[in-house]
Amino acid sequence: MTWGWTGVRGTWATPAAADSLGKLDDLNVNWVGLSFGALQATAHSTDIPFGAEPTVTDDEVRWAIREAKRLGHKVCLKPVVNVADGTWRAFIGFFDEEVPGEPSWAQWFASYGRFILHYAAIAQEEGVEMLCIGCEMVQADKRETQWRALVSDVRLTYDGLVTYNCDKYQEDRVTWWDAVDIISSSGYYPLGDWDNQLDRIQPVVEREGKPFFFMESGCPSREGSQARPNDWTLQGDPSEDAQAEWYRDAFETCARRDWVQGFMLWDWPAELYAVEDAAANDDYCVYGKSAADVVRDHYAERLAGRSGP
Repeated sequence: MTWGWTGVRGTWATPAAADSLGKLDDLNVNWVGLSFGALQATAHSTDIPFGAEPTVTDDEVRWAIREAKRLGHKVCLKPVVNVADGTWRAFIGFFDEEVPGEPSWAQWFASYGRFILHYAAIAQEEGVEMLCIGCEMVQADKRETQWRALVSDVRLTYDGLVTYNCDKYQEDRVTWWDAVDIISSSGYYPLGDWDNQLDRIQPVVEREGKPFFFMESGCPSREGSQARPNDWTLQGDPSEDAQAEWYRDAFETCARRDWVQGFMLWDWPAELYAVEDAAANDDYCVYGKSAADVVRDHYAERLAGRSGP
């Protein structure tokens, strides 16, 4: 389960956060993805001020790692860059070739490298099992040379498993999967379309000879979200049934492909809503909803067979 998004300063390392992490035990979760964001000003900014608000502090990150481990979970640390003006990070981008006086990929990757390496050092010091070095950076994905250099730099600091979380439909477009240890992606595929997408992804996994799992995957509890699970802005009434139906389809279809080694579901906030409010909540979290039973049962079966995410 992904926990703690968006990593707002002051919301981790609290009694409410400890309670939230503790409630994951009910779902048979064995891995926790600690995900938090740093904000660059625009999609064309080259400075990532990860030490500033609203990003969680290093002490909060260390607290979350230690608390998750105390509860018996393995940890994937997932620092993510977002854009303060609301632009989706997939659109962060610059000219293909550098132009004097204009912001460049070289400048951005220098800042992004400092960002990732900072948390790679924390991951190493805290014994984190996996580090995710990026999430859904569709325009940046094309910069193969810079990503390979970043992975090499990360490995000088961190000796655990390294993955990259590509966006949905991008699994067969990333050209540098051989540089990481595990291929992962955002599995927000429509109800009934999972087989088609797995047919497309499977040759990539076979070609690269790497483990694969969905670093993100989930569906809001909202009418119509089964067909557009990635759209958190979709209008519709709350619907536990819609969410549960999507989870059953995703789990049952992926269970027939032994190369799909698991899910890091999206998501579980640091401060949970009251369980009596679950029916009125239309977000991704499954706490107190019908989909929680689907997740619990599926994970119980997974735990009986293997220990991957």
